[in-house]
Amino acid sequence: MRQLFTILFLILALAVKAQQQISYVEETRYWYYVYDDKGKKIGGLSRNSIGELKGWGRDFLVAKYYSFYRIYDAKGKVIKAMNVSDVGEIVGVSSTTITSRKGSWIFTWNKEGKKINSRTASS
Repeated sequence: MRQLFTILFLILALAVKAQQQISYVEETRYWYYVYDDKGKKIGGLSRNSIGELKGWGRDFLVAKYYSFYRIYDAKGKVIKAMNVSDVGEIVGVSSTTITSRKGSWIFTWNKEGKKINSRTASS
């Protein structure tokens, strides 16, 4: 039983390590370069193809491209596209969540684009 627990723990540790962690995104005239916590470049995303960077979390980026917000993983693969008219204006991106404001409402989304909370904005 103990060996099984040890094996499961090692598999879990490798799975967590396999996820790319975003530490910094460098903005240049034509590119967004994504770096991990060791300063190693993970990848690059063309500004023309993803639009305006709105923010990044631990392992995802959010960009506005015309009438859509797209959530990308650290390698630049689209996780989810969300219509701006449904989301409102993105006001913050944190480690694991995205916060938007639409009218008098504040919405919280997870990195998969699922709404996890909503409340009225305080005045």
